[in-house]
Amino acid sequence: MQDKLKVYVGYDSREDIAWQVCQHSIKRHASKEIEVYPLKQPSLRELGLYTRPLDQSATTEFSLTRFLVPYIAAHDGWTVFCDCDFLYTDDIYKVLEGIDPSKAVYVVQHDYVPANSIKMDGKAQTTYPRKNWSSFILFNNAHPAVKALTPEVVNTATPGFLHRLQWVDDKDIGELSLTWNFLEGEYPKAEKIPIVIHYTNGGPWFENWQNVDYADLWVAEKALYEASARTMEAA
Repeated sequence: MQDKLKVYVGYDSREDIAWQVCQHSIKRHASKEIEVYPLKQPSLRELGLYTRPLDQSATTEFSLTRFLVPYIAAHDGWTVFCDCDFLYTDDIYKVLEGIDPSKAVYVVQHDYVPANSIKMDGKAQTTYPRKNWSSFILFNNAHPAVKALTPEVVNTATPGFLHRLQWVDDKDIGELSLTWNFLEGEYPKAEKIPIVIHYTNGGPWFENWQNVDYADLWVAEKALYEASARTMEAA
């Protein structure tokens, strides 16, 4: 198993607390050393890695920047990308168990129609093939299809080409179990707490989303994060 995992979390300036709680939950449960980074669009623009025009219709600031992750990670191991509205309840290193090194990526292969027409802070919910497959991606950075995912491709390809993983052959897309990207509100509440809870329609950091499934777990993690932040400030 890989000695150190790099995880990139999509960052949206409107949801800083979601990123903070997500990264805290990843680190708290990790069984080994781990690197967790926020994927910030302004920083990628400053570096010249992301040059697409600003898309006012995009649901998040990291809608397409996620596909730069393998290039940014700059190594031949496995790398994880996830949205910021995730909560981890167990060790992220478990995702590497039983992984086939011949695969280019691993994702949870959702097949569903969204239950809500509006999500998060009033953004419209859209429906498209392979929706939410790209919200958690385990990239095999050594695979030719992943190496070919250059900044030039990310900056010129259509959003559909990128999000539907059309840049990789279907046979090279591995399937993760639902526990790695459990869509709260889209699936019945699981008897066993999922390893990764995805508050895809909105989470407790939004005023109108306080009563979602597993809200108590996110609120508890937020309290732990805030306590650790206070401890660091006092040190």
